[in-house]
Amino acid sequence: MKAFVVRKPGGLDRLEIAERPDPGQPGPGEIRVAIHATSLNFHDLLVASGRSPAADGRILMSDGAGTVEAVGDGVTEFAPGDAVVSCFFPHWADGLPQTPVGTFAQVPGDGVDGFALTHAVRPVGAFTRAPRGWSAPESATITTAGLTAWRALVADGGLKAGDTVLVLGTGGVSIAALQIAKAMGAAVIVTSSSDAKLERVRSLGADHTVNYRTHPDWGRPVRDWTGGVGVDHIVEVGGPGTLAQSIEAVRVGGHISLIGVLTGRGGEVPTSALMAKQARLQGLIVGSRRQQQDYVAALDRTGIHPVIDRTYGFAELPEAFRHQENGGHFGKLCLAW
Repeated sequence: MKAFVVRKPGGLDRLEIAERPDPGQPGPGEIRVAIHATSLNFHDLLVASGRSPAADGRILMSDGAGTVEAVGDGVTEFAPGDAVVSCFFPHWADGLPQTPVGTFAQVPGDGVDGFALTHAVRPVGAFTRAPRGWSAPESATITTAGLTAWRALVADGGLKAGDTVLVLGTGGVSIAALQIAKAMGAAVIVTSSSDAKLERVRSLGADHTVNYRTHPDWGRPVRDWTGGVGVDHIVEVGGPGTLAQSIEAVRVGGHISLIGVLTGRGGEVPTSALMAKQARLQGLIVGSRRQQQDYVAALDRTGIHPVIDRTYGFAELPEAFRHQENGGHFGKLCLAW
């Protein structure tokens, strides 16, 4: 079968399509899945570019969606023909995160081979059902971006109707968070440097927008929009370069989900301001299989569909990563085959 791999030391010019043995039939407790799509995440770009080194010849991509072709002995959860989507932490079934999910050692497309391939045989726990009626590229947006937004707002954040939510930017996590929050009756504020993108998020239901180039100290106008109180939840994808403004924008006792490092991996934290706000600053990486199952159930009920900027063919993965690097996309970038 064909698989897209990265060669050491990494870099988009070090990606290549390689031949790999067909994985064969599933053993006890396993399923065989024909993979038809993946979606791009910042984590995938780090691995592909070599900024997060992986083994030579690592098969890329954490997200995978496809159709079950066969099931092994003892498997009752899935049957041939079922549409499924992969799990970011296949070894994290439920409950609070524990030591094994503190690294990427068992994450597909990083510590182990990912889903830029045509067929995979994995344990049952490596997949959940996909939402009913979703295409494979749509389902592939769930594994990383969608589940991250769900956990930040619902599983950990306890989002409820009437809350206010601030999302930074218009990437996959942020757009998913906007959709989830609106479906649950929250008011949503979105930041971007592009007025055109801000117009698009308003068409998706955003209640207020702020251009952070026009307003570099955007925490103040966000708080002003709430009558000076501050927002209940912040989906913080920027990291050290945006965290100070997020703390400015959050209400006393609010919740900041730190889920991204787009502005770097280290920096100063205004600890006194955070203390004065008595806000909860929580780092998180994606979520458990149970949380993904809950998210899929919610998607089936709400009728939400992801926003996909562009879908590429299998051989176009390097081009897709270059599009991602340029930062001009709105929502998700996908591959389908």
